[in-house]
Amino acid sequence: MESMESTNPVIDWVLSEIGGPSGEGPPQGLDSSAAEQDAELLDAYSRAVIRVAEEVGPSVVAINVSKKSGRRAPGGEGAGSGVTITPDGFVLTNYHVVEGSDGLKVSLTDGRSLPAEVVGLDPATDLAVIRVADGSLPAAVLGDSDHLRVGQLVIAIGNPLGFQSTVSAGVISALGRSLRSQSGRLIDNVIQTDVALNPGNSGGPLVDSRGRVIGINTAMIYMAQGISFSIPINTTRWVVSELVMHRRVRRAYLGIGAQPRPVNRRLQHRLELDAPAVVEVVSIEEGAPAGRAGLERGDLIFRAGGHRVASVDDLHRVLSRWPAGRTMNLDILRSGSIVSLQIMPVEG
Repeated sequence: MESMESTNPVIDWVLSEIGGPSGEGPPQGLDSSAAEQDAELLDAYSRAVIRVAEEVGPSVVAINVSKKSGRRAPGGEGAGSGVTITPDGFVLTNYHVVEGSDGLKVSLTDGRSLPAEVVGLDPATDLAVIRVADGSLPAAVLGDSDHLRVGQLVIAIGNPLGFQSTVSAGVISALGRSLRSQSGRLIDNVIQTDVALNPGNSGGPLVDSRGRVIGINTAMIYMAQGISFSIPINTTRWVVSELVMHRRVRRAYLGIGAQPRPVNRRLQHRLELDAPAVVEVVSIEEGAPAGRAGLERGDLIFRAGGHRVASVDDLHRVLSRWPAGRTMNLDILRSGSIVSLQIMPVEG
């Protein structure tokens, strides 16, 4: 039988490089120096990923969870991941990884399995801090997520389903995304990447090319390919400090039920709104700061603490940054008139 020959010069050259039946030398139009440069670039990429995996890998742990039902979490060994952030055993992970647990064990890359306890939980950001009983653990270096750029190389390290120190690399696809947590609040400035993640990667670090943790992997969209999310490390820093000091995150609280309310263009112009909506008060909890300040059902809040608000999420954003116990000015529309109220949010 007569052998078939390729008519593609690139294929012929590749085959010749691996010993296949083709002509000698690179194909016409393919510069050998360009091919060498591509190989050097690939080597640089590989070296960066390898270096980060070797530096950060020892600080990434598998978190094994026993639920209050007495059964182990789905996935059993390595049901979630975490990253050690201090040498004395504080580990950062996701809220949904350790939620409802009555027993935790942390598996290290050196083969040790150590008991751990929950320090604090924050469902609003899907973050949790746990602490390993035995200190002297390798700790990761935290970076700065405020200066990330779309297209930047990032690496995720985790322990999905018990497979230790699994590494995935990709790029930042988008910044400033919003992701709704289990508590219903929006998590702002979420990092979107194309890094391949599995459920067991939850709680593991997202790392830049210099080995600094710039996010905590929190979720992936099922039935979609190449989309995953991480909580930015600058958000995480504040949450961690609250959890370590107070075992919970203190947020300002008004005590109202609210919903967005569309307004017409004329009213939007009058109130100097950026969006054609305000926040309507639909209920007020008894004894809450809102009632004491004179807020009423049907009031339309369009500015809180000097910030325009067009949705409940906007109001949550303002309250998340507002210290409890500090007076806040609310600008509302009531029966066609603009009214300003002084309200003191409490810790909620």
